[in-house]
Amino acid sequence: MQRTPAMRALLPALLVAMATLAGCEKSEAPQETKIPEVGVVTLQPQVVALNSELPGRTTAYRVAEVRPQVNGIILKRLFKEGSDVKEGQQLYQIDAATYEAAYQSAQANLMSTQQQAERFKLLVADEAVSKQQYADAQAAALQAKASVDAAKINLRYTRVLAPISGRIGRSAVTEGALVTNGQSAALATVQQLDPIYVDVTQPSTALLRLRRELADGLLEKAGKNAAKVKLFLEDGSAYPHQGTLEFSEVSVDPGTGSVTLRAVFPNPGHDLLPGMFVHAQLLEGVKKQAILAPQQGVTRDIKGQATALVLNGENKVELRVLQADRVIGDKWLVSKGLNPGDRIITEGLQYVHPGDEAKAVPASNVAPVPEASRPVAVSGDQG
Repeated sequence: MQRTPAMRALLPALLVAMATLAGCEKSEAPQETKIPEVGVVTLQPQVVALNSELPGRTTAYRVAEVRPQVNGIILKRLFKEGSDVKEGQQLYQIDAATYEAAYQSAQANLMSTQQQAERFKLLVADEAVSKQQYADAQAAALQAKASVDAAKINLRYTRVLAPISGRIGRSAVTEGALVTNGQSAALATVQQLDPIYVDVTQPSTALLRLRRELADGLLEKAGKNAAKVKLFLEDGSAYPHQGTLEFSEVSVDPGTGSVTLRAVFPNPGHDLLPGMFVHAQLLEGVKKQAILAPQQGVTRDIKGQATALVLNGENKVELRVLQADRVIGDKWLVSKGLNPGDRIITEGLQYVHPGDEAKAVPASNVAPVPEASRPVAVSGDQG
């Protein structure tokens, strides 16, 4: 068919319209959406040994301040400052001349009164002396005996002895110093360092929480090891000896809201000195059905609440608000918000939102969680 000039003019417009319609049909064709993959960890209940790491300071087991019990001049110092002394070891010698003379005089007086009492005993039978005179002679002899004992005690006090075994500090006096009975200043201080106390403080709220969880059956008592305490030094190193919890204060400090706990540790090498800053680790109890959530899957919202994304049974993403009690290793101990069997998302969080569908794959950024039939005991710090 022969094309007319009008048809030739309309041909380009028809070609453009056909191309436009073809493009519209292509763009309106449904496109296949790709379901994102997320790495998940299936949570299983575990046995967790709950520990608390509390700050504290070391305190000497016993402290004795050495003071004079008689007046006099210090003649000798018989110890080396900073050395270990034994109970009963002589530390100082006070001038004993006057006390020696008083002791001898008392002894002489005792001898005289005793002889007189013996004579009166014979004479009173013959009624040569009255019974009253004999009684007075006996009383004088007893009084003289007491004077001898007092003089002997004062003479012994001129030898200043160590009241306890321990390490003695610096001497506050030197030879030639005058000391007096009852003076306020101590001559030296002896501290027993083996064993040694460690005093730590724990918030009263933590004690209330522990008692509540024990009462509700959420925690199980740790048994014989409940009183055991581990110690970490100021540089982070572990102290090689284990201590035991002695007691806790019966009242709460109103200024800090804390309770003082006291533990005793063996200190054979005197590595611990009074006043050192340490951290004590106390075993609180055992939680048998604990849920530990990997830190990679726990975030904080704008309110500061701990949250996690969980893939439910329909492979839909859910947002959970958690109650994360404390950090245990690389995991959070979760008391609310997660249950055994939940699949928490730890990888691909940036690709999904609550309500989205996702495909679960084993997470590669988290160590495998032990099975519920094979629980493991882990410890953690108080959070």
